[in-house]
Amino acid sequence: MKHNTLLVIALLTSMMANAQFTFQNIALLGQFNDTTVVAEPVYGIRYQSCWGWVHPTTLHEYGVIGSTAGTYIIDVTDPANLIQSDYIPHRQTDAIWHEYKTFGNYLYIISDDGGNNSLQIADLSTLPDSANVIYDSNSIFTHSHTLFIDGSKLYVASVSSTGNFSSMNVYSLANPALPSLLRRLDDDFPAIGSVHDMFVSNDTVYASCGYDGLYIFHYDEILNQFVNLGSLTNFPTSRYNHSSDLSPDHQILYMCDEVPDGMPFSIVDVSDISNPTVLSTMSTNPGCTPHNPYVEGDLLYMAAYQDGLYVYDISVPSSPVQIGYFDTHPQNPTGTYPSPAYQGCWAAYTKLPSGNILASDMQLGLFVLDVSGLPTSVKNENLNTGISIYPTPAINDLFIKIENPTGSQLITLTDITGKIVLTENAEMNNINKISVNEIAAGQYTVTIRDSKTSYSKSVQIK
Repeated sequence: MKHNTLLVIALLTSMMANAQFTFQNIALLGQFNDTTVVAEPVYGIRYQSCWGWVHPTTLHEYGVIGSTAGTYIIDVTDPANLIQSDYIPHRQTDAIWHEYKTFGNYLYIISDDGGNNSLQIADLSTLPDSANVIYDSNSIFTHSHTLFIDGSKLYVASVSSTGNFSSMNVYSLANPALPSLLRRLDDDFPAIGSVHDMFVSNDTVYASCGYDGLYIFHYDEILNQFVNLGSLTNFPTSRYNHSSDLSPDHQILYMCDEVPDGMPFSIVDVSDISNPTVLSTMSTNPGCTPHNPYVEGDLLYMAAYQDGLYVYDISVPSSPVQIGYFDTHPQNPTGTYPSPAYQGCWAAYTKLPSGNILASDMQLGLFVLDVSGLPTSVKNENLNTGISIYPTPAINDLFIKIENPTGSQLITLTDITGKIVLTENAEMNNINKISVNEIAAGQYTVTIRDSKTSYSKSVQIK
């Protein structure tokens, strides 16, 4: 359905971005924010998740973002001239959730709001004229929390239909316009209370099950049943397991716990899928909550509540190094965070052919970001295996010990904007004591460099 009213769309230049948004190696190309969108009354959310799609004929790039009353489809091919191609109304006007995935030309739209709700399917092949809604019904299910498409299967989490609840269902997309139920996880594992989100690869499901933790299942298509491969249900920072993404070699899972606020994300070794183990954890800005992770090669993109989009170099998987940042949520001064917590960056889309990144902010809409400025020449290369940096968080002093040095080295401390706040010459085979009591609280990166290589680690200062 075409949206006929004239929208007020904010298109911000990179000069304005420099003035308004904190950033590190990421530039703002464009922003979509319909000022007529009304915030829902519980959390003040105006926008939700986002997705991307490329037209197979015109090669135009499109961004999709949910709002309280419906779904916007934006042509983002020219980020300096964002064009609203269509708007698909929701059955409710104060929705909190919208999630999206595409299969071919088909866009699948779900919401987890109760009451009058439905699954919507739109054919995008008719863009840029409009999107054709070919299905809008609650006959398959009424509402659900999230979805994932693996091959020709649609996995849907926390599914409600005519009063019945299922922790996760898998559907066939043999007919993309009418998904058909294959199996309910409850049929095989009724003890799983709910699945909040999942990452799926070749029918292996990394299921984030809220307070039940992480469970790994395999859907056996021949037997039409789920098999439990492993689980991770108790570790020091386990809380409400929200979402995850997998490294290309399927050895490392990057995992977020959503509740309470300010939880770190976990780096999990899944090389032995029957026995996942946490290698390390890492926090974004203090008080902010990593919400959704996205792995692209040696890069990890992280959408964070109360905040924006982070980019980490994960060439050393167990030790991510922050190399980029864009604050989509500049409403709050650094170090102050409002209540309720559901503000800032909800999601990102990282697979557009242009290389541009989409990010959705719950209050400020859709951002189109340029990440071509991310560093590529030096990425988290270990000088040696004998570097110790402690404690983190640091209050008064930070200690750095370098064993087996390869030459003269320099220590720098960099804030999240990329500004160097401290520089020290390293003392080899000694413990380097750095006073940080006059440095503002926050997240920083310690980098140790010689003429050829560097080692970096994220630290927190209180």
